[in-house]
Amino acid sequence: MKEKILHKRKDGLVMAVAWIVLYLAAIGGCIYAGIQMDAGKNALPSLIVCIVWLCVGWLPFLGLKVVGPQEAIVLTLFGKYIGSIKEPGFYQVNPFCVAVNPAAETKLSQSGDVDSAKPKTLVLPSAENLGVNLGKAGSKKISLKAMTLSNSRQKINDCLGNPVEIGIAVIWRVVDTAKAVFEVDNYKEYLSLQCDSALRNIVRLYPYDVAPGVDTTGDGIADEGSLRGSSEVVAARIREEIQSKVGAAGLEIVEARITYLAYAPEIAAVMLQRQQASAIIDARKMIVDGAVGMVEMALERLSENHTVELDEERKAAMVSNLLVVLCGNRDAQPVVNSGSLY
Repeated sequence: MKEKILHKRKDGLVMAVAWIVLYLAAIGGCIYAGIQMDAGKNALPSLIVCIVWLCVGWLPFLGLKVVGPQEAIVLTLFGKYIGSIKEPGFYQVNPFCVAVNPAAETKLSQSGDVDSAKPKTLVLPSAENLGVNLGKAGSKKISLKAMTLSNSRQKINDCLGNPVEIGIAVIWRVVDTAKAVFEVDNYKEYLSLQCDSALRNIVRLYPYDVAPGVDTTGDGIADEGSLRGSSEVVAARIREEIQSKVGAAGLEIVEARITYLAYAPEIAAVMLQRQQASAIIDARKMIVDGAVGMVEMALERLSENHTVELDEERKAAMVSNLLVVLCGNRDAQPVVNSGSLY
């Protein structure tokens, strides 16, 4: 379906005033004809014309359409697509044209489309209820603004099989109104489902944290990609995946961002212990490397300055004592030897 842009004259206000004047003139004509008939004059033709206009004169009001900034309406005439109006203004169109938007009543967790759950009130008949789209409520207008879709968090297994919870926010907008209305049944629900599907497809390619021997790019070479450390790359791939699916529906994905990322509750405690153990091992390695360097420096300084001559056995005992002091978790308790070394 190819989009057709209608460039109509913005003469809605002029036509609305004309219809109102004609309606008032018809009312006045009925009164005048009644007076003339009471006076014995033949005013029946004029009375019939005025009554007919009063019966059908409301139909032109159905063709009054108001289009606001960053809004559009898709018009059909007896089931045939005749075009879309995107320029803001007050228009007069064929009163038998119908504005189509199958997603008008769809409420998702996205900007500009969240149901506020207001209490129900009595709605009186108005021009809006008769089809005159003078306001936003109940209209079939399509928003062309950039909107943010935030789907619920999903539990997905990463490439190592660990369940993680992840949520994304997708900024999108409608760029082709004809495709959005006619190519899919409901473009909002279609977008939401494609976001969930794309999220699962991409997350399954990455580990939560950097893991050895994992290829996330598909080039056959292990890399350091991860959900936690490569969030920008992951978000870009999610955006491309969603765009490839929703392009046929006339939608453009402006940006996708990861808003929540964590291990699933059932393994969160175990993974925390694993991270703590890894941190402890790294810290111990650093402590041991520093302690060995300090012992080597101490032995070299003692040998250079000839402070004390130590045989191999005494050196081994000194190294053992220094490593215990430097690598211990608690402060050392010195023991003073008041006797001889031998």
